[in-house]
Amino acid sequence: MYPILVLSVTGLVTLFLGFLKSKKILLPASLLFVAVAFLSNLIDWNAPGLYFYDMLEASNLSILFSSIILLSAFLIMALSKGFIDDEHAQPAEYFAILQFSLVGAIMMTNFENLIMLFVGVEILSVAMYILTGSDKRNIRGNEAALKYFLMGSFATGIMLFGMAMLYGANYSFNISDARNLLLQPVTDVRPVFLYVGVTFLLIGLLFKVSAAPFHFWTPDVYEGAPTIFTTFMSTVVKTAGFAAIYRILEESFSPMYSFWWVMIVVMALLSLFISNITAVAQSSFKRMLAFSSISHAGYMLLALVGLNNNSGDSIVFYSLAYALATISAFGVLMIVSQDNLVDGRPNENITVLNGLSKKSPFLAIVLAISMLSLAGIPLTAGFWGKFYVFADAASRGHVWVLVVAIIMSAVGIYYYFKPIIAAYMKDGEGENIQLSSLHKIILGLTTLGSVLLGLFPDLVRGLLSIA
Repeated sequence: MYPILVLSVTGLVTLFLGFLKSKKILLPASLLFVAVAFLSNLIDWNAPGLYFYDMLEASNLSILFSSIILLSAFLIMALSKGFIDDEHAQPAEYFAILQFSLVGAIMMTNFENLIMLFVGVEILSVAMYILTGSDKRNIRGNEAALKYFLMGSFATGIMLFGMAMLYGANYSFNISDARNLLLQPVTDVRPVFLYVGVTFLLIGLLFKVSAAPFHFWTPDVYEGAPTIFTTFMSTVVKTAGFAAIYRILEESFSPMYSFWWVMIVVMALLSLFISNITAVAQSSFKRMLAFSSISHAGYMLLALVGLNNNSGDSIVFYSLAYALATISAFGVLMIVSQDNLVDGRPNENITVLNGLSKKSPFLAIVLAISMLSLAGIPLTAGFWGKFYVFADAASRGHVWVLVVAIIMSAVGIYYYFKPIIAAYMKDGEGENIQLSSLHKIILGLTTLGSVLLGLFPDLVRGLLSIA
């Protein structure tokens, strides 16, 4: 629970640093604060316990989810140097809000009480609403922020209604009490409340991870938000959301698997079909990655369809693999598009990557490996991520679901190779791209991580077996 305390304090400190005349200290200070939070997160390793009146629980699995969230945030913040240099930017406020949002994300991985889940979701969501519309000069960003806020508010209302139904079923917000209720014979109407509560609670959480049919906000919000915040949204928010969904289903409602698995499998298949088919027609790199995010939500849902003792491990591994590849892809886009403007805005079309291999061989390699990992090509982390979730679904006998998932993976290869083809097989205009040392280090680490996890998946699976 120490990261929650650390980030709550450092977020306030970051706001006060904004009063300094120079902005140069903000990035290193924010990176230091997140690094301290990451280290403090490891204090509870192998020391499970309950905190804040038993409303939050520390476990090895929740620590792993929190570590992925903090690692992703650190890498994303390190790529934000160009964004800070914008004279219209307010980096102190941005970094403070990001740190506060991490508090909400970590609460979503550690909650033991539904009230804490709601608080965590709202802290994270409100921060994302603000950051989506942070560029006031961008009309598309303002529209995206309004759309995200309105649809997110409806999703929150639905989730709260589900929590109210669950409280009506067992007179408690503690998630373990629901499991105890399911394991006992009940003769009154409480199970009706329980089924309605589970359904509405899952709908609210599935909205946060962009699962179909609750995905309509995703392409517009991803495209309208500044790329640095889109990257944060697609990694940190998705990891926190799936950690919360897994915790709810595994700890509370695994005894009623026969009820909710149909809903989850329908949403998984819808996510895979809609996203992959639609992504094929996209010319915008950000919109393509938005539909890619929806498809990966579908793949991660397969681990829940095949809920077993290894499902948590599979989601952790997939979250890490997806985060590394996504940060690499968006990082390349931020660097390439910042000096390539169309109507005063960064050009985020796939064509901006034309000839990248000649202008920056390093960025071309980073882009290629990230696309290969997202596509699930062997020898990358993404391959093993898909393998593990497919194995979970197969363990429950849902082979027919795997057939659809594999077909959609083949469709995904088509659009994931479009940026690679643009980088290596098409001619582009412009001068060679100069990279800062920090950008080289961060993108090098994310790319190396995707390769190492593809070659040696047991590096992480070994930790998971301990958890």
